[in-house]
Amino acid sequence: MSKHLKALFYPENITIIGASTNPEKIGHIVLNNLLQIGFQGKIYPVNPKAKEILGQKVFSSIQELPNNLDLAVITVPRTLAVSSLAELGAKGLKAAIVISAGFKEIGGKGYHLEQELIAIANQYNIALLGPNCLGLINTHANLNATFAAGLPQRGSIGFFSQSGALCVAILDWALGENIGFSKFISLGNKAVLDEADMIEYLGEDEETKVILGYIENVCAGEKFIQAAQKVTRKKPILLIKSGRTAAGARAASSHTGAIAGSDQAYSTAFKKAGIIRILDVESLFNLALAFSSQPLPQGPNLTIITNSGGPGIMAADICESSRLNMTRLAPKTIENLQKILPGYAALYNPIDIIGDADAKRYLDTLEVIKDDPNTHSILVLLTPTSAIVPHLEDLALGIANFSKTIDKPLFCVFMGRKHVRPAQKILLDHKVPCYFFPEPAIHALESMFEHAEWRNKPVSRPEILDRDLSRAKEVILQAQAKQQREIVEFQALEILEAYNLPHPSTELARSSEEAVEIAKDMGFPVVLKIASPNISHKTDVRGVLVNLNSPEEVKQAFLEITSRAQRLRPEAHITGCLVQKMAPKGCKEVIVGFKRDDQFGPLLMFGLGGIYVEVLKDISFRLAPLTREDAQNMIREIKSYLLLKGFRGEPAINFQALEEIILKMSQLSLDLPQIYEAEFNPILVNHKQALVADVRLTLD
Repeated sequence: MSKHLKALFYPENITIIGASTNPEKIGHIVLNNLLQIGFQGKIYPVNPKAKEILGQKVFSSIQELPNNLDLAVITVPRTLAVSSLAELGAKGLKAAIVISAGFKEIGGKGYHLEQELIAIANQYNIALLGPNCLGLINTHANLNATFAAGLPQRGSIGFFSQSGALCVAILDWALGENIGFSKFISLGNKAVLDEADMIEYLGEDEETKVILGYIENVCAGEKFIQAAQKVTRKKPILLIKSGRTAAGARAASSHTGAIAGSDQAYSTAFKKAGIIRILDVESLFNLALAFSSQPLPQGPNLTIITNSGGPGIMAADICESSRLNMTRLAPKTIENLQKILPGYAALYNPIDIIGDADAKRYLDTLEVIKDDPNTHSILVLLTPTSAIVPHLEDLALGIANFSKTIDKPLFCVFMGRKHVRPAQKILLDHKVPCYFFPEPAIHALESMFEHAEWRNKPVSRPEILDRDLSRAKEVILQAQAKQQREIVEFQALEILEAYNLPHPSTELARSSEEAVEIAKDMGFPVVLKIASPNISHKTDVRGVLVNLNSPEEVKQAFLEITSRAQRLRPEAHITGCLVQKMAPKGCKEVIVGFKRDDQFGPLLMFGLGGIYVEVLKDISFRLAPLTREDAQNMIREIKSYLLLKGFRGEPAINFQALEEIILKMSQLSLDLPQIYEAEFNPILVNHKQALVADVRLTLD
């Protein structure tokens, strides 16, 4: 992270390159915004044709400016932006916001001009934001270095976005909703400063409680994950990542000139880093309000207080389908509720205090629930009955005051709109989240619970496993020397052995006679598989025959497999057949593989194996390197886990043996960057052992 970020966010002086007398020009709007917010430092507008703008003395050139300025806001056309940054850098500039567009996002010459900006920023150690951005706002420093209309309230939410237009829309929406920000940052093309830098900075910023962001791609995956892992241990990060679909990815690429990358890799990276992924802007700010105003729950138990049975049941259903639990109230709590509620009230969560409840009954119930030892969070659910409508504002004030007396998260759902609006506003003004319906409230509480779990989770470290790395690298070098795109099973056995990966006894036979002799030595039954450097998917040529029990069957199978392969793939070189010891009966088939993601590196996958993996898609994912806990969770996350655990009297598989294979695949993916994609499919696993029965490696 640049040491000059303080100059970016807390400048003592600012120069505006391209300040304009025309109120419609960006250079004029930026200057006006700085003056309107009451920026306390010195401002140096630069314009060769003006003497004064908005009462500020104007400098005719950069050379007239003092040395060692903190921040420059550059609004001139792109070629002038590059030369201006170079001039300012030579005068000791610390930080710059390049609002100008026409760089990498349009390709061609724009790309090369952006590379020049990067070189200049690196040469002079300038903290550069942009280009092609809106600018930034720091409400705690009276800094509005943007061309946006309006200024958000001072608050504790730090927000950054790769899209300047989205910044403008969110800013306008926040003004209408009275949502406050600590920092508001438009990243633009991220030529120098990127999302990882913002996460790291906002993580240390005492004025920011929760970090929000919108991104279309990540520039440096490892840097991003490391920054986020550190920050999410002390404050939440909520991100929207667009480009989830093929159409969205194409749009994102054309928008910023960057590759969107695999969406599955992003989801996996977010999970690894403790980031909460959000799918829409409304949910982003619903959660931001919750995290910035309420304490984290110390457990999953939710207690619901309602004046209406139906909505209470709906909320209970939503809770049960989440990771939260409906609280089982302590006997003492139920006893105290009986003392204050009518005899016909429902006391066993959701607590239905009946439709004739007034504000006092709600508040009395809250006082009882406050001391319940089993309750971790509280949801006040209300429908606007005739009994409560005259008292709604009194109730809202009572709840707001009550919320200051507890260390548990308190959420409200005031259903309806016309009658409940004023009360909702009171609650929101007092930092009590209030929603129209139960779903977003419970989703927010669930996210807060999961974040609390993440923060309390011990940090585990990947294991370094024994392997013969030089032996494995030699196989790669030989394949590269032959210009092979793939290393198939009969060639990859050396790599399996280098990593001590268990596999069925396997030998290469170049003739039917040799296959028979090998089978006799192994003992029947055996399997025969086509061996060809040009055939990776053996089933495509029906290149596998199993359960061969005699010399005659082996000889016939060899001739059948090789002749069929030659007929179906005449261009392929047929080396022979692999003879493999038949696996024990009762084995389950699973798959372990990885694909190297451009942003985040090896993306490992685990799932049900054989030919069905692409159809059923019962798969879990992690990014390398893996811990043992990662390997264990990958296995447990798939829907087929119960089959592996043992079903209808079958014994459970040897989970430890399977975990070892997953961990070794992780190690292999890091050791051998020449491998772009790898697959162990199937792995045959039973209660005793796990064997890699087939392997395929694709070189980059």
